[in-house]
Amino acid sequence: MDITTVADDLIVVHHEGEVTRLEGLSPNATYEVHGQHVTTAARPHGALLCRFATVNDAHFGETECGRIDDNPQGPIQRALPGDEPYPEVMNRGAVAEMASINPAAVIVKGDLSLDGRQREWDAFEACYRTAFGERLHVVRGNHDSYHGQTTYAGDQWIELPGANVALLDTCIPTETTGRITAEQIEWLDAHLSSSTVPVLVMGHHQQWLATSDSSHRSPDYFGLHPDSSDALAHLAARRTAFAAYTAGHTHRHRVRHMPCGIPSIEIGCVKDFPGTWAEYRVYEGGIMQVVHRISTPEALAWSERCRHLYSDFGIDYESYALGRLEDRCLSIPQR
Repeated sequence: MDITTVADDLIVVHHEGEVTRLEGLSPNATYEVHGQHVTTAARPHGALLCRFATVNDAHFGETECGRIDDNPQGPIQRALPGDEPYPEVMNRGAVAEMASINPAAVIVKGDLSLDGRQREWDAFEACYRTAFGERLHVVRGNHDSYHGQTTYAGDQWIELPGANVALLDTCIPTETTGRITAEQIEWLDAHLSSSTVPVLVMGHHQQWLATSDSSHRSPDYFGLHPDSSDALAHLAARRTAFAAYTAGHTHRHRVRHMPCGIPSIEIGCVKDFPGTWAEYRVYEGGIMQVVHRISTPEALAWSERCRHLYSDFGIDYESYALGRLEDRCLSIPQR
């Protein structure tokens, strides 16, 4: 049984293909679900100012899930004959669920595509832009820039009721790894210094942190280069508007903390297990992150097939990708 989502008013449990949703609950109260006692989250004080949503690692155009290079091991999952491509199934489910909260914005943190081909971006736009129009904000990931493409490049400043989002382009064209340039740090610093509300900083690549990624400062680190990661952490320490950094790229849910205590968050992918999107509830007294597992029947059928990806390599993908409940659902207080 997976207790997948716990918010101030919501508990969601996935168990043997069934979804149990307890809605309209009281905050900081305990309920019994399938024989377990689950306590809802405390609600930040003040009024709810807005809700917005994020996704990452949509991977339109992908046809094989779980493949590592040319290795035949996996297990490798593919759509069954006659089925829709699984990125279409998963992203359509995410869009429908995000639309149900009437988000003030939908932010896509990279890897829209498998290989940055126009037809893959067209499929993404048909799914997301049609639903959200001007509320949609997109930045590229490494899969979108492997051939030097500049579509969806550039940083964005997004102003919302009660919070701002700084969406960073962390890509190095043709590379898997990421960086934040000195010019980007300067741009971000200027926005943070003038913001009167909390700022969530977002990008595709996850941050390098010595406490959890070892002290080895490899320039080939899979996420943000250690120097860029340090610059981001130093900025977080100096600017109290900096509330959190959130990324994708790793296809997992994980929360670590910068030396100053600010959370550095990774959100799992749309395309396979557990198949998620993140909701942010902005209150006067803080921000709640609430991760939702995409729960349309078609999406659940596919994501369950992907629960044990990479098991041929001895990898526990289920635990890696799902993470802990506190990695998915948490409060980000004001500083």
